[in-house]
Amino acid sequence: MSQDDTTKLGPSPEQVLYANILNKGMLVGLVVLLITFALYVFGIVKPYVPLDQLSNYWNLGVGDYLHELDIPTGWAWLGLLNYSDFLNFIGIALLAGISIICYIAIIPTLLKNGDTIYAVIAILEVIVLTLAATGIFGSGGH
Repeated sequence: MSQDDTTKLGPSPEQVLYANILNKGMLVGLVVLLITFALYVFGIVKPYVPLDQLSNYWNLGVGDYLHELDIPTGWAWLGLLNYSDFLNFIGIALLAGISIICYIAIIPTLLKNGDTIYAVIAILEVIVLTLAATGIFGSGGH
């Protein structure tokens, strides 16, 4: 192995950028999850389902649980953010969506480096992940 070959080893700039954004996004998502969980557990914000009644619904399947408590599906949880048990969804949505942000961030670097095919793949990845998250195709949106 020549000296030129060893200098090419290691992560590419777009891999480092992706990893840095992913790391920061994961930390933000984790902090949001911890804060919203504390708001829920300590009763600082009122939950949709009171903690003392939660065990009454454990025997239900998801569909029955949602129907019994009249909980909407899909992105309708955004309208329920005044309840602490739905505040937790913010952190989950952040963690789920950080990959989209990472792909968007590396596209300019890929194009600048002439990696057109990888840039197109990254653009397609953003489109697919965004469409999947919206639930347009009946995937539930989450």
